Amino acid sequence: MQIYLFWGEDDFSLAQAVDTLRQKVLDPNWATFNYDKILPDQSDAVISALNQAMTPPFGTGSRFVWLADTPIAQQCSQELFAELERTLPVIPSTTVLLLTTRNKPDSRLKSTKLLLKSAEVREFSPIPPWKTEELVKRVRQATEERGVKLTPAAIELLAECVGNDTRQLNSELDKLELYAGNTNKPLGDEAIATLVRSNTQNSLQLAAAIRQGNTAQALQLVAELIGHNEPALKIVATLTTQFRTWLLVKLGVQAGEADEKIAQAAEISNPKRIYFFRQEVKSLTVEKLQKTLPLLLELESSLKRGAQEVSTLQTKVIELCRLFY
Repeated sequence: MQIYLFWGEDDFSLAQAVDTLRQKVLDPNWATFNYDKILPDQSDAVISALNQAMTPPFGTGSRFVWLADTPIAQQCSQELFAELERTLPVIPSTTVLLLTTRNKPDSRLKSTKLLLKSAEVREFSPIPPWKTEELVKRVRQATEERGVKLTPAAIELLAECVGNDTRQLNSELDKLELYAGNTNKPLGDEAIATLVRSNTQNSLQLAAAIRQGNTAQALQLVAELIGHNEPALKIVATLTTQFRTWLLVKLGVQAGEADEKIAQAAEISNPKRIYFFRQEVKSLTVEKLQKTLPLLLELESSLKRGAQEVSTLQTKVIELCRLFY
C-alpha cells in the first residue's frame, strides 16, 4: 500500500513532485492504461478513486491514481469516511494513490487523522518572503540538483530576485544553465544581475519610494510592476517583508543592540547588511514604521477578497507615502 497526501499553495513545486512520482510509478508502455486523474467536479470523485485504486494494473508497473484538489481533508461525510476506513487498509501494493489539496488538512477531522496514519504527507507551502535564509537555502539546493554552479553572492542575489516563486526559480535556472554552457567556472552575481528578471527588486524600489514619501515615483513603480504582470499579492508580500525588516532594525538600533543581534532578530543572513539598513531607517520613527503594517494587512485582505488590483494598490500606496511626507 502506497498512499500520499500532498498539500500546499506552491502549485509549481507540488506539480513537479506529482510528475516525479508518476514517472517513478508507471511503466511508460502501460501508462495510458494505468494512470487515472480524478477531478473534484466529477460525481463521487473519492469513491471513483478508491474503486480505481482497488483495480490491478495492466501489464507491468503499478497503477497510479491521482485524486486531485480533493476536499476530504477539510470536510468529509460520515458515509465517505466509512468508505475510506474500509478501503485504505486493503489497497493493493500494486497501486499508488495520491491525494492533493491546496488547503492545509484539518487535523480535527477523522478523515484527516486516518490519512495522517495511512499516507506519507508532504507540504508544499511557499517559504515566507521574510525568511531570507530559507530562501537562500532553497536556491542553493536547487542549483546543486540542477548542476548550475553559482558563487555564494550569486546565490543570494538570485534568492532576492525570485523570492519564493519556485516557477520563476526553475525558469531562471534553465536560462543560467544554458548561459553557463560547458564551463566549470561558477557564475557570479554580475551574471544574475544581467540575466535574471527581478520584479522583487522593483518591489523593493517601490518600498524605498514609499519610505521616502515619493508618491509620484511609487505610483510609477506600481504601474511598471502591474505592466510586467507581477501579482499584486506578491508585491504586497515584498512590501510587508521590507517594512517589517526596517521596523525590526529600527527597534534594534534604538535598543542599542549589536549588528549581529539585530540581524538575527530581523532574519537577515548577512550581518554586514545591517549597516545599510541603519542608514535607510536613520530618519524614520518606530511609530511611522509600525503604522505601515496594518495598512499593508488591509491591502492584502482587500486583494484576497477580490478588490480591483490597480486602484486598490494605488490607493494604499498613496496612504503609505503620506506617512513619510
